Amino acid sequence: MTWITLEQLLLKAQPERALTAEPALNHAQLCEQALSLAAGLQAQGVRRIAVHLEDAAELAIALLGAWRAGVSVLLPADLQPQTRQRWSTEVDLWLTDQADDAHLADYQHSPLSAAALDLDRCQLSLCTSGSSGEPKRIDKTLRQLANEVEALEQLWGADLGQACIIGSVGTQHIYGLLFRVLWPLCAGRTFVRKQLAFPEDLQRASREHPAFAWVASPALLKRMGDNLDWPALSAVRRVFSSGGALPAEAARSLFERLQQWPTEILGSSETGGIAWRQGQDLWQPFADVMLSQDSDGALLIASPYLPAGHIEHTADAARIAPDGRFELLGRLDRIVKLEEKRISLPMLEQALMAHDWVAEARLGVVQENRASLGALLVLSQQGLHALRNQGRRTLTQELRQHLSQHCEALALPRRWRLLRQLPLNAQGKLPQADVEALLLAPRPKAPDVLEQVETDGEWSLQLAIPPDLAYFSGHFPQAPVLPGVVQVDWALSLGQQLMDLPTTFAGMEVLKFQQLVRPGDEIQLHLRFDPVRSKLYFTFRNDTATCSSGRIVLEAVCG
Repeated sequence: MTWITLEQLLLKAQPERALTAEPALNHAQLCEQALSLAAGLQAQGVRRIAVHLEDAAELAIALLGAWRAGVSVLLPADLQPQTRQRWSTEVDLWLTDQADDAHLADYQHSPLSAAALDLDRCQLSLCTSGSSGEPKRIDKTLRQLANEVEALEQLWGADLGQACIIGSVGTQHIYGLLFRVLWPLCAGRTFVRKQLAFPEDLQRASREHPAFAWVASPALLKRMGDNLDWPALSAVRRVFSSGGALPAEAARSLFERLQQWPTEILGSSETGGIAWRQGQDLWQPFADVMLSQDSDGALLIASPYLPAGHIEHTADAARIAPDGRFELLGRLDRIVKLEEKRISLPMLEQALMAHDWVAEARLGVVQENRASLGALLVLSQQGLHALRNQGRRTLTQELRQHLSQHCEALALPRRWRLLRQLPLNAQGKLPQADVEALLLAPRPKAPDVLEQVETDGEWSLQLAIPPDLAYFSGHFPQAPVLPGVVQVDWALSLGQQLMDLPTTFAGMEVLKFQQLVRPGDEIQLHLRFDPVRSKLYFTFRNDTATCSSGRIVLEAVCG
């Protein structure tokens, strides 16, 4: 396996160099398609294009073809109408998978000649997610990208060897673009074309390759449960994680299952990679990344992945150790004022997550009669056990007491929301506006439907019981249990959504409650409607036994 520098990828076609399977693509085919695209773009006089392609190999063709034609490329975060409107005046052409846009298949021109790419003239623009304000456009040269992929290979190339690169993250952002597309292209490693968003898909793809590595997000890694074939997956060469903080509990779980710590990557669209770590609190800067701090303790970054001479001023507070490694202390731009007191939300979040009951925490300001703080929590297994056996009030009082050692009473959250998981967006972010909207929203009254399958008119649903379900309040204060009347209501409501049922409730038959349903449980609901008897049969089950069952008698409304 030979390394081809990023600027030389179109210089000499190598048909023996496999890039992807399903469908197969080799390096010579990549070159031909990229150079055909380049010819087509030149023929149309295109100077600027926006590219959004789900297939990583097609994205590689589009990037290389555009650069060969001297065309600058914008990678929008998505194809929502407001995104198109924002960038429409800055591009001549949209190259996407959507019907009304341009497609790679439209460009069957006689290819341009092979040539090296110009490291300083080839341009790529990335778009930030907008999680802390308006989305921004970040312009990069090919030289910056080339510097980064070469640094990645020096760090981890020997470990990866011939591993196939399998990703759960999109390629429209810097992490997925580098790790799933540009790095494997230069290294000669095969890569899976599609983004695999579910653990089962990642497992299925991994089994097809003797050597493999994962380019994943914390959101996916947190969801990898006991149902996977961990002995087979332990052959993974390396697990990369980026896009947000990986909870310590999830990292530890992966270590126990895979016998290796995930490799966490710290970086951003603006900076590229900053640092990495494995199973430890301190971050190790990438080679040639120079760190310093301003008077407020914010991290300043000079890097070969930034424009020459530029120093990026971040909003990350840090403590730099004598050996150059560093600890992140939270975002300086998440300081709020309550009654003239400055309160650091990241500091309080870290204090909450230091408690055994809390896996993840995000705080925000609740603007009602008087501004106060609220907390979104994802409970650990110990925390869920405490909720189930001591109740919500005891849990929140204990957490307030714990937090009171770190802050004034003014800063103690007055509103708590207990979530199964933080609702991160596609970039692994949770915008502060979304935090505060969730804190204002009422507690849920319906289950989370994880899966629903119809077979011969009967439905099977996999349901997750929200830990903060409103119906747990008062039923019972120290041992919350899902009321039977709510189970009947859910069966009828979900049945009406999925099936054509008579509208009038006429009674119940053979109603049985056999097992308790508790916060955080996952249960199955089976629904069958008998139109002759006009009865809806329902059964709630957990993994081992029936929780409840019965028949709901229905009547049609007479005209």
